[in-house]
Amino acid sequence: MTFSALVLAGTRPGGDPLAGAEGAAHKALIEIEGRSLLERVVSSLKGSGAARIGVSCDHPEVMKLAKELGAEVLPTGQGPSESAAIAFEELGTPLVVTTADHALLESGWITQLVSDTPADADIGVMLAHRDDIEAHLPGTRRTYLNFADGAWSGCNLFYLATPRSRAAIESWKAVEADRKRPWRIVRRLGLASLMSYALGRLTLAQGIVTLGRRLGVEARLVRAENGLAAVDVDKPQDLADIRGYLARKQG
Repeated sequence: MTFSALVLAGTRPGGDPLAGAEGAAHKALIEIEGRSLLERVVSSLKGSGAARIGVSCDHPEVMKLAKELGAEVLPTGQGPSESAAIAFEELGTPLVVTTADHALLESGWITQLVSDTPADADIGVMLAHRDDIEAHLPGTRRTYLNFADGAWSGCNLFYLATPRSRAAIESWKAVEADRKRPWRIVRRLGLASLMSYALGRLTLAQGIVTLGRRLGVEARLVRAENGLAAVDVDKPQDLADIRGYLARKQG
């Protein structure tokens, strides 16, 4: 399967405190084991076989690095969803979307996302089960959505398989605003699904299918085989967890 990839690496309004604490000009330039976050992500995308890799960025140093890594520099929008919409028009589908702070990203996770998205789906969404995350990083703090089949955390890995997936990007901005408020996200599923969620009967896979159809697309859950797929860099403790994990892995 030939696909392109997008790395979201825009600048937060007011800058990113974590980048400042690390002495980096931008979050994507924070280094782990001598390699920037952006380099680690682009390298994994190349390893997965992505035909084209676009980096949505607006910081001069990030733009420079993206070009050095052989990626295409794409303009940013007002937020991740608008940046994805811009890149969608340039790169088309099928398209894998991820973020520059996906420090542990592995090529295998990307190929799993692509291969495990059903052929009749417009979108594949990768999430990791809490049990799988805790198996690798016990005690790590993540944002979880609780469903009948357990607690799940997003992996910042999406597969836009068909042109119809453009409809989901249009609704992404509202979902972005509610990502820390699971009830608001689930409310978009409709009253019947909301009641099922409240009663603990709705599984995550059912929720994704229902939400997708309300948006006019066929969306499917892809359960991450490795729980580390849900570990990104949002705060100092994330960096500490990741560096500690890599040190133990090498030791």
